[in-house]
Parts: sequence; structure tokens; C-alpha cells
Amino acid sequence: MPSLVSVNVGRPKEVAWQGRTVYTGVWKRPVSGPVMARHLNLDGDGQGDLAGHGGEQRAVLVYQLDSYRYWQQHLGRDGPGEHGQFGENLTVDGLPDDEVCIGDRYRIGEAEFEVTQPRVTCYRVGLRMGVPELPALLVAHHRPGFYMRVIREGNVRAGDPIVRTRQGPGALSVAETDALLYLPGHDPARLRIALDIPALSPGWQGSFRDMLAGASAPGPAWDGFQPLRVVEVTPETATVASIRLADPSGRALPAALPGQYLTLRLPDAGPVRSYSLSATPGEDTYRITVKHEPHGAASGFLTTALRPGAELDAAAPRGEFVLEDGTTPVLLLSAGIGLTPVLAMLHHLAARRSARPVWWIHGARTPAEHPLAAEARALLAELPDAHEHVFYSASTGRLTAARLAELRLPADATAYICGPDAFMADMRTALAAAGVRTIRTELFAAHAAVNPGLTHVPSRPPHTPEGPPGSGPVVTFARSGVAAPIPDAGSILDLADACDVPTRWSCRTGVCHTCVTPVLSGGVRYSPQPLEEPAVGTVLICCARPQADLVLDM
Repeated sequence: MPSLVSVNVGRPKEVAWQGRTVYTGVWKRPVSGPVMARHLNLDGDGQGDLAGHGGEQRAVLVYQLDSYRYWQQHLGRDGPGEHGQFGENLTVDGLPDDEVCIGDRYRIGEAEFEVTQPRVTCYRVGLRMGVPELPALLVAHHRPGFYMRVIREGNVRAGDPIVRTRQGPGALSVAETDALLYLPGHDPARLRIALDIPALSPGWQGSFRDMLAGASAPGPAWDGFQPLRVVEVTPETATVASIRLADPSGRALPAALPGQYLTLRLPDAGPVRSYSLSATPGEDTYRITVKHEPHGAASGFLTTALRPGAELDAAAPRGEFVLEDGTTPVLLLSAGIGLTPVLAMLHHLAARRSARPVWWIHGARTPAEHPLAAEARALLAELPDAHEHVFYSASTGRLTAARLAELRLPADATAYICGPDAFMADMRTALAAAGVRTIRTELFAAHAAVNPGLTHVPSRPPHTPEGPPGSGPVVTFARSGVAAPIPDAGSILDLADACDVPTRWSCRTGVCHTCVTPVLSGGVRYSPQPLEEPAVGTVLICCARPQADLVLDM
């Protein structure tokens, strides 16, 4: 019969790591006597990063004695070491990952638990063990361990027998669930089985839904940059212009999805910038609409100096902020020049005479600073169930959460928001308060960093790295406006960190795909090789090195 070998707890603490400070609860130690298992935690335990660990679905982490013995041999260590060193709360004899299934329930002592998900791949277990590649090894060797939620609170102690009280539906083991997310060969049928298991944690359900939705998503229409010819520059307001671009050879341009953006490289090694397509692409042209920002070299050139006949290098349309098919209501919210991607969505809906209820909600300072207003109004007139609400802050007042609540928006709608960061944050909060659950946002600046556990991180704008320049290929971080040669050693992620470019990562070993980034031009090699390479047109920056000059959408 399986049994509980050790109960391990530990409070979060600050740990030095690669010149930075990490706040982590991965250091667990065995305790004697009974320990109360509560719905959110074991008494005496804590997690440093509650976004990735802890909470109801991840109240208790389990790891097995057999895996201790396996890693002792694989890593060539003298002994298995102290229990709790893999960050687990419960060290058990039995319950192997290839036999325990999502939704299984177990009685241990006075408490009852339910298996919710495999361990989250995270660099901190490698930090604790002194083996940086351990997150990848746990997945590759099918020994992740698993989380449980507490069904019934109660005391547990070392020596308690472990009794299975219910078998989870679907017979999907922890090891298979882990492989479905992190290893190649994502079987859609098995993904659907996983989604039918109520006990599977919401985070993993969301990941599997995204995988099913993205299984047939097309990659970029072309690699790198190719020239497009300017056929028309149209002033829309005193500071905004629309630019139409065509293939120089006269060929039809590849279709793009409503909401996607185009990335341009300006002439003479100028800056790289991204702009939403502001109309549904036709057979002949793409249209972008650009606001001349103060001191904006790129926007100033495009709105005042660009002339028909010029050519601009463009990367293929990209972006996940796209209008989804369906029958539910659509909320299109924007402020200022943020109207461009949602205007393309409105074009798409009007072209199909969509019967979906469509709400067009826009904020501008004055009518004179509201580009393409007449175009939007004409498109709305072609829809049978359209609602228009425009707020001019200089006269009628700006769009606020309170005014949004007055509109009584449908809770079953999908909302698409684009505008300044503060506007998007306010609207997201307001929509959530109004009961709208499905909310999409678009951001053209660098994405917010995801650096789990890091503390005391100084806030600095992106910059070229300090010290002597590297001797490798130049890496351009397009959203951040920084370009620098990469040093001989280190990954693209290391260079981004040195430039204070906002980065997103968790495992740092090519497993979790948190760091996946669109490649606008150039190629990479991997060291170490990721367990699964990302989709075409993207790169895992945590383990990638550029083969030549590289432009990334970050």
C-alpha cells in the first residue's frame, strides 16, 4: 500500500541567483508530528510566487521516493538527499506519475485530496537542486510529480497509509497530461479527454483549449521582410495618416486576419515598428493608420515624409488579437489611435452583414482628433444590430468605468480592447465588474514582464547593454526599440535581460514556452535543444542563439 514518507514545509525566503534576488518557497524541510492540511496550504508552509504555485488547485505538491532514487542514479549523486528538496510537500512511497490520474482522490490521515495537475515546470526547482536543466529533465524523463487540492481538511503525518477513494474519469495519467502540454505530438483526441476531466486545474484547461484552437492556425505568409510599395498616403486628421501598401509586382497580397498587425522596417536601416491593419485586407493592398507621436522618428517619417511609389520592408501580418468566429455579441472598445485593429474587425463584420450584436465604443479628445469616424459610422450602418457610443473627453467627458457600466453591455459578449495601457486596464476591470468574462486586449509596446519570483527589480527603460559590445550577430528587439550584438556566450534571453527589455519566462530550459517570441527576420540555433520546438515563425529565447542578425517582436 502506498504511504506518506515525509511531510515537508517551508516559508518563502530571498535567495541570491545570477546577480539577482529570488523570493521562493522551494526550500522545504521535513517536520515531525501531525500537520494540518488546509484548503490553501499545509500549516507552516508558503509559496513565494502565487501566480505559479499554491492556491486551491495547487495546495499540496507530491513527489515520489522512486523518483528520488532515479535522480540519484541519473545525476550521479551519493545519496537521495533530504526529503523536500524537489519542493514537494508530501514525499510518498508509491503513486508513480504514470499510474496516478488526474481526478484521482486519495485519503491520507484525516484529509482527502484530489489530483489536479502535474508540477509546473519552473527554474526554481533547478535552483534548489543546483541543476539548472532539471525542469527539462523532469518532463523529458516523465517524472514531474503532481499537485493536489484538499477536498477535506485534516491532519496528516509521516507513516500514514494512502488509500485511493475514487478513480478520476478519463484514465489520463499525470505523466501523460504533462507530456500533452510540454512534449511534441499533441493528440487532439487526448486533449479533449483532458478537457472533460472536471478536476483538471483551470490553468491547464486553458492551455489545452488554446492548443486545440491553435492546431490549425496558419503561420506567417512569408519569412523575414519583403518590400511593399506605397500606393496611397491619406491624411485622416492633423496628426494621423492612412497608408496603403501593395506588392511591387502587382500580385495579390496574402490574406490577413482582422486585428493583425504589420511590422515595417524603415529605409536606411531605420527603426522597426508595428502597426495594426486598419481595414480588412483586400486583394491588392494592406492599409495601416499611423499617428504622428511627439518625437516619434518612425511615425513622423510615415505621416509627413512618405510618398506614393516608395518601398518599405514589411514582415508578414501577425498577431493573436483577432476577431473570433461565433454568434455571441462583439464589444469593440478603443481610445485614440487604438481604434485601428478593432476597425479592421468592424470591416470584417460589415462585409459579411453579420447578425451578431456589435457595440462600437470609442474615446477621443475632440471630433477633430477622431480619425476614420465617418468610415466607422458607415460600416455600423450596414450591420442589423449595431450600437455606437463615442465619448469626447474635451466636451462630453471621457469614457470611464462608470459610464461603461451605464451601457448595460451583454455579459456573454467577447470584448476587444485597444488603446493606452491605462485605458485598457480600466476597461478590463470595468468589463469584468459588468460580468463580461471574455476580454481580449492588444498591446504594441513591449509586453509586461513575466519573471516569476524576482524581487527588487529596478524599473529602467530598455537600453543597449553596459560594458564592451558583443561580437556576435545583432539582435533587434523591435517593440523595445533596442538593437545590440549578442555576446559570444549566453542566450537571447540573457541579452534581453542585460538590455532591460521586458522578458517573459519560467523554466529557462526550453520546456514551458512562456518565452516564445515571434521572429520577424533571421534564424536561430538552440543550445540546449528544447523538448519541443515552437511554431514556425517563433523562437524560444531562453535557449536560442542567433545564426545571423535577428529581429524579434519584443
